[in-house]
Amino acid sequence: MTDNLPMLRPTQLLHPARPPAPARAAATVLLLRDTLEGIEVLMTRRSAKASFVPGAFVFPGGGIDAADGCCFDVATRRATQSDAALTEAIAAIRESFEELGILLAQRRDGSWATQTDIDTMDRHAPFAAQCAAHGLRLVADQVQVLARWVTDRDLPKRFDVPFLVARMPPGQTPVADEAEQFEPVWVRPVDALAQHQAGHFFMIFPTIRTLERLQGFATVQAVLDACAVSEDPLFVSCPRAGLLGGREARYMEHDLPFGELALVCPDGQIVHPLDWQSDHPVPLLKNVLRLTAPNPGAMTGPGTNSYLVGEPATGYIAIDPGPADAEHLDKLWRAAGGDIRAIVCTHSHPDHAPGALPLQALCRDAGQGVPPILGLPSAATARAASAFAPDKTLQNNELLTLVPPVLEGDLAYKAGHTLRVIHTPGHAANHVCLVLLQDGLLFSGDHILNGSTTVVDPPDGDMNDYLASLDLLRAICVEHNVHFILPAHGYAMGGPGTEALAVIDQLKAHRLAREAKVLDAMQALPDGTLDDWLACVYDDVPQRLWPVAMRSLMAHVDRIESLRT
Repeated sequence: MTDNLPMLRPTQLLHPARPPAPARAAATVLLLRDTLEGIEVLMTRRSAKASFVPGAFVFPGGGIDAADGCCFDVATRRATQSDAALTEAIAAIRESFEELGILLAQRRDGSWATQTDIDTMDRHAPFAAQCAAHGLRLVADQVQVLARWVTDRDLPKRFDVPFLVARMPPGQTPVADEAEQFEPVWVRPVDALAQHQAGHFFMIFPTIRTLERLQGFATVQAVLDACAVSEDPLFVSCPRAGLLGGREARYMEHDLPFGELALVCPDGQIVHPLDWQSDHPVPLLKNVLRLTAPNPGAMTGPGTNSYLVGEPATGYIAIDPGPADAEHLDKLWRAAGGDIRAIVCTHSHPDHAPGALPLQALCRDAGQGVPPILGLPSAATARAASAFAPDKTLQNNELLTLVPPVLEGDLAYKAGHTLRVIHTPGHAANHVCLVLLQDGLLFSGDHILNGSTTVVDPPDGDMNDYLASLDLLRAICVEHNVHFILPAHGYAMGGPGTEALAVIDQLKAHRLAREAKVLDAMQALPDGTLDDWLACVYDDVPQRLWPVAMRSLMAHVDRIESLRT
C-alpha cells in the first residue's frame, strides 16, 4: 500500500500550485579573447526599455527563430553536434551579428570574415542569405556549449538558454545596435564581478554565476578544451529563490538551500525564509514543522533540527528534541499545541536526546498525556554523555502512526501520517532514520547531513555499518519513492527527480574516495602513526577540524583492517 505513492500529497503543500510560465528557446554566446592579464569576455548593456532585465550587462543573444534551423547549408558542424545544438549555435551567431556586428564566419579559403564584409551587410536583412551571397560559412563547429540556464520559475517571462562560448574573430570590432544593446565592453570576469558588487555593473544571477565559473580558466583554449570533452554543458541550472534577511536570494542546484526551496515552494514562489533562527518553528509542509535548537557550532552547524510531524487533528510526533534547553522545548511543545503523542530520538548523542525527558515532563505537567520516549538504547560502546534508555525500544521497520479520529482503514492511512523506523547504525550504534511514507520524506538524523559529512567515531561508530546503512537508505528511498531528505543539521535536501538518491550516492562516493586516500597513506607510510596519516588524508581540511577528522580516520583504518582479515 505504501509503495510508489505520489511525491508529497498536494493537501500538505503550503502554497497553492502555480505552474511556471513556459520557457522560450533562446541562445547566448560568450565571445572570449586572451590578454596578458587573462581572459576577457565581451558584454553589452541592455536597453533600459527592454522587457527582460532592462539595463543589465549581458552576453549577446536572443530568441531562436524558425529560420535558424533552416540554414544548415551555410554552417559548419561537428560530427557529434545535434541538429538542436547546431540550431542554437546558428541563433547565437546571428544574434551576435545583429546586436554587436560580430560575425563568426569564414570564407571558403578558411580566412575569417573581415570588418569590410560586415560593413557591407545589413543587420536587419535575412541573415543566412547574406552569408551565402558573400561566400561565408558560419563556424558553428567552433561554438561550444558551456552551460544551460532555464529562467527561474517565479518570473513571468522565461527562457531556456544554452550559454555558448567561442573565440572572438580577429580583426572585428564590436558595435552595438543602439536599439537593444548599448556600450559593448571587454572585461575580465573578476573585474565584472567586482564592479557588480560595487553597484556599478548590474548583472543578473545566471550571468554572475557563469562569470564565477569562467574566472577559473587561464586561457580561452582552456575553456574551449573543457567544453569540447562532451556535447553536454558543464553545468545546467534552473535557480530557485528564497528570502534571506528579508531579501530575495537565488540559488543553484548545488547550493545548500536549493532542495528545501524545492520542497516548500515547488513552483518557485519566493516566500520561504532561509535565515537560521530558533525563535519560532518553520513550516516545511502543513504536516512538518522544524524548530532549530540554539546550539550552533562546528559539530552542529546552524543547530540541531527538531521536527514535528502531524497536524492538530492527529497530534504530533516530535523527532530529536535536541539538548535540554528549556526555551527550545517550550517552543516545541507550544508549536504542537501541547499535543505530542510520541518523542523519537534518532540516536543518543548529547545534541539530540537530552531534551526528551524534560519535553515529556512538560507534557505531563500540562495534563495532556505522557508521550513515550522512543528510540534504541545506547550500546555499551557509547560515550558516557550519550547514555540513553527509551521508554520503548523501537523495532526495525516498526510503523509509528498518527490518524485523524473516526477514519479507518485506507482512508485513515491516506489522511494520516506514518513513520517507518529504519535501523541505521554507523554514526552511532543506536541510530535510526524515519520515513514519512505518505509524503516520501526521509528524516535522516545525523546519518546524512546538508553541507558536511557526519563523524563516524569508533567504537560506537563503525564505517562498515555506516556504508551499509547508506546502501539500505538508498534502497528504502527507491522502495517508498522518497524525494526529500530532512537532516538533523542543515536544510532539507532533494527534489522532484532523483536528487535524493544523488545525495546518498555522492556521500558514499566521498567516503570511499576518502578511504582510498587513507589506504594510500597507509601504504606510503607503513610505519606511520595516525597523526602521520591524518596529515596526508585530510590535507584538504582546515587543521582546526583535524581532531574531529581523526575519529573518522580511525573508523576508516578499522574498516580497512577488517577487510584484510
